[in-house]
Amino acid sequence: MEGQALQFFIACVTAAGFGVGIAAFGCGIGQGLGIKGAVEGIARNPESSGKVTVTMLIGLAMVESLCIYSLVVALILIYAHPQASAIAALFGAGH
Repeated sequence: MEGQALQFFIACVTAAGFGVGIAAFGCGIGQGLGIKGAVEGIARNPESSGKVTVTMLIGLAMVESLCIYSLVVALILIYAHPQASAIAALFGAGH
């Protein structure tokens, strides 16, 4: 039972690490493309900088929220699963 709990914990930590890494990579690319488009739009039409900036910031917040959601899922994988008490006992947290 303890070996299975430890294997499950290792799998959860690995999945959480890869998930957050991939999400951060994708969000970074998405934000870069959004900023690129906004800067190009402002360069072509400087009068629209106010509206473009507001829209860009709202879009960046939406993209960043996807990365935060993956962080929440990763934390749930690590800390809130059925074998948490067995893993805590393995690491001596129950004493």
